[in-house]
Amino acid sequence: MEEREISQAVIRRLPRYYRYLGELLEDNVERISSNELSRRMQVTASQIRQDLNNFGGFGQQGYGYNVKYLYTEIGKILGLDIDHNMIIIGAGNLGQALANYTSFEKRGFIFKGIFDVNPRLSGVSIRGVPIRMMDELKEFINEHNIDIAVLTIPKTKAVDVANLLVDNGVRAIWNFAHTDLDLPENVIVENVHLSESLMRLSYNLSRYNKEHIE
Repeated sequence: MEEREISQAVIRRLPRYYRYLGELLEDNVERISSNELSRRMQVTASQIRQDLNNFGGFGQQGYGYNVKYLYTEIGKILGLDIDHNMIIIGAGNLGQALANYTSFEKRGFIFKGIFDVNPRLSGVSIRGVPIRMMDELKEFINEHNIDIAVLTIPKTKAVDVANLLVDNGVRAIWNFAHTDLDLPENVIVENVHLSESLMRLSYNLSRYNKEHIE
């Protein structure tokens, strides 16, 4: 049977479901209705049901959702039931902050290495992982079966480095460089523009101020 195309809007909501369900598990909640989940997530109950129906529904009429089961199933949909080896390119402030974020490993994203061009950083360890120079990158990727590369480098270098990663078998890139990457269709790219997020915050703050203060 042909797999159903899932909209990007639904995919963007899945991590939120996963996070909220994880919090419910921590609170020892065993089941929850779509209406109760709606109030927590500020998404309509109808939208929740529609989203989950894309993957089979998971709920029972009159019972709601089994929290542990739904959490596990959404984790599988998100690919969190398997480990992903990950490297970081760029050992500046952002790269080191991401390397120190231990919660990634709880989700199956295994920090294997970090690379930079600054020789003064060579051998400096982050959580026991030494910073390596870029001339070691090709061999490292091949030896450690790297799935995901994180780019925290200037945009002037991002395209060349991304192409190098792709040429050496990396098929997923989490891109924090301030430029969008145009790569082959078989390469998955998630572009993260922190300034755009901050500008959206500024817009909403400005709109709130106009509505409530002026």
